[in-house]
Amino acid sequence: MRDRNLALLRARIAQLEGDGRRVQGVLPFGVRELDRRLPQGGLALGALHEVAGGGNGTVDGAAAACFAAGIAARLPGPVLWCVTQADLFAPGLEQAGLPPGRVIHVEAGDDRTVLASMEEGLRHGGLAAVVAEVGRLPMIASRRLHLAAKATGTTGIALRRWRRQAEADDFGQPTASMTRWRVTELPSAPLPVPGLGRARWLVQLVRARAGECFDLELEACDGTGHLGLPADVADRPAAAGGSYAFG
Repeated sequence: MRDRNLALLRARIAQLEGDGRRVQGVLPFGVRELDRRLPQGGLALGALHEVAGGGNGTVDGAAAACFAAGIAARLPGPVLWCVTQADLFAPGLEQAGLPPGRVIHVEAGDDRTVLASMEEGLRHGGLAAVVAEVGRLPMIASRRLHLAAKATGTTGIALRRWRRQAEADDFGQPTASMTRWRVTELPSAPLPVPGLGRARWLVQLVRARAGECFDLELEACDGTGHLGLPADVADRPAAAGGSYAFG
């Protein structure tokens, strides 16, 4: 009964925050510890989401970009990727499951042009996802993007990236996005032989409509765009399971 009431409450909150239409399905991450904390068990499709890097990643955006690429990789069709800085590393996206042949690049000089390009891409209706690198994301612009995504069912990801660490305070401003994520690089697990283990991230859900906030230590996206739960995290007792609610 408690779970049913909680589900009804979440649905009512989502209806009040949105435009009254139902979410067009979800994309599970395939990690139970992550999916069970998300409304309907996955990332809402046909909606706007935000992703930013933590620590030094607020400037370079590498882990956040790969996290976004992993999401886009698991959606069928071409992906529009809009940038303001011409430093997108295609081999890194491919390691996260998104090969160059699926990506359409748009280079723009400022946030305003990027946001306009993102909106046009979302309204097109023939794309799997639109990813746009942007520093400032005003409420009005985010609302337009979210409505465009809902109208066509195309998933939008605002990749929040700033040229200076101090500018990252803008990430705390309200927007119309369904979820807001922060991805921070962690040391990879040691191997029994010389070499580098699979990269690890601290994945934080810092805002979710009708959902809870949490953080979880995960293995970075593999060549199919999927995250992984590290074995040492999976083996921890539930009370110390590497996931902490906050906010």
